[in-house]
Amino acid sequence: MTPRRPRLWLVRHAAPRIAAGTCYGASDVGADAVGTHEAARRLAAALPADRVLVRHSPLARCAQLARALEALRPDLVARPDARLAEMDFGAWEGRPWSDIGRDAVDAWTADFAGHAPGGGESLARMLARVAAAFAEARAECGPQAAGDVVWITHAGVARCARWCLQSPGRMPRADEWPVTAPAFGEWECVELPAAPMIEPG
Repeated sequence: MTPRRPRLWLVRHAAPRIAAGTCYGASDVGADAVGTHEAARRLAAALPADRVLVRHSPLARCAQLARALEALRPDLVARPDARLAEMDFGAWEGRPWSDIGRDAVDAWTADFAGHAPGGGESLARMLARVAAAFAEARAECGPQAAGDVVWITHAGVARCARWCLQSPGRMPRADEWPVTAPAFGEWECVELPAAPMIEPG
C-alpha cells in the first residue's frame, strides 16, 4: 500500500469579537469563547492520534484556539509562529472598510501583490513568509516523519497556502486570488507537496 502523504490542516480561528465590516488583519482581537471551545472539541476528535505538529498565529484569536485544543489533547503542544499571522493592513487596521475609500482599495488591487494596503504589509511579503513556513512544514513532516501539520491561523494565510500550492513562485493578480477560505472555527486539509516549495520572490 502506498503510504499517505503528510497533510497540512489549515484551521481558522473562531469568530472574532469585533464589529462586522471592520478591517482587523494584524489587530490583536480575541475570539468568541463558545465558538473557540466548539472548534477545539471538533478538531481534537478529527486529528490523528499521533505524529501531529501544531503551529499557531501569535494573535490572540488563534492562540485561544491552540490553548483550547491543547487542553483537550495534551499531546498536541502548540508553538506560535509569527509567519502564520494575518496580513498587517497598517493604517486601515480597526477602521470600517466603508471608511477606507474606494480609491485606496483600487490602488491596492491595481498592484495587488506589490502594494502595501494602509502602509502595512504587501501580499508579496506575506506570501514569502507563508511559503517559508510551508517549506518548513514539509521538512518537519516529510517522508521520514510522515506526520501531519496543523496551522491554527487566518483566512488570509489559508489563501496564501492555496496559492503557494497552485502557483509557486508567481505573484497573483487581484482577479486570480482565491476567494474561498475556511469559515470561522472550520478547517481544510491539503497534501504537503513532495517537492520543496519555491518561495515567491
